[in-house]
Amino acid sequence: MGQMINFDSGDERYDGYLSTSKNGKGPGVIVLQEWWGLVGHIKDVTDRFAAEGFTAMAPDLYQGKKAELDEPDQAGTMMMALNIDDTAEILAHAVQFMVEREDVDSERIGVVGFCMGGQLSLFTACLTDHIGACVDFYGIHPNVHPNLDELSAPVLGFFAENDHNTPPEAVRKLDEELTKRHKEHEFHTYPGTDHAFFNNDRPAVYNAKAAGDAWQRTLAFFRKNLAEAKSA
Repeated sequence: MGQMINFDSGDERYDGYLSTSKNGKGPGVIVLQEWWGLVGHIKDVTDRFAAEGFTAMAPDLYQGKKAELDEPDQAGTMMMALNIDDTAEILAHAVQFMVEREDVDSERIGVVGFCMGGQLSLFTACLTDHIGACVDFYGIHPNVHPNLDELSAPVLGFFAENDHNTPPEAVRKLDEELTKRHKEHEFHTYPGTDHAFFNNDRPAVYNAKAAGDAWQRTLAFFRKNLAEAKSA
């Protein structure tokens, strides 16, 4: 359904995977990768959004590099090597790219990410007021520190009960930080699930029931918060 595209800042050119709404145009959504890179699963999620009426794009934060799903050490190394300043530039230009598209009809853009991308989703929502809704699937990256004071979008978070990467203590701390700042947010922790329970390319951790529930909640959240059409 989708295709690889280029978007640029004038000085730099970036790659991404774009899927246009089945309706020809729809609310815009940015999809952010796990630590594996812009792999088939992330492209599939982007296509799934398009099939639901959104225009979705997944920027390639590793700029062409990928880790194999059976090489978590390689993925971890790539995640830790991520240049946060450069990534912030990619994210800002990805959002601007979506805002300006004719096949995006929402006033503001949604952002959703998984694992590393979950933390980057929150980071993106704190970078720009073009974000109208943020979804964080078990976000983790020790070097990414969202400026929560700048957050204006509502946040929906999904977490796993048995997650050593994003443990319950980290989820509670984030909840407390958002509450202290009076930031609108809603968190769900799924009993008996592991980190990356949404990734159906990883049968060892995938949980169909939790993933299905989180997907429906995500769609409803975006439809509610991205309903405002662009100004004429």
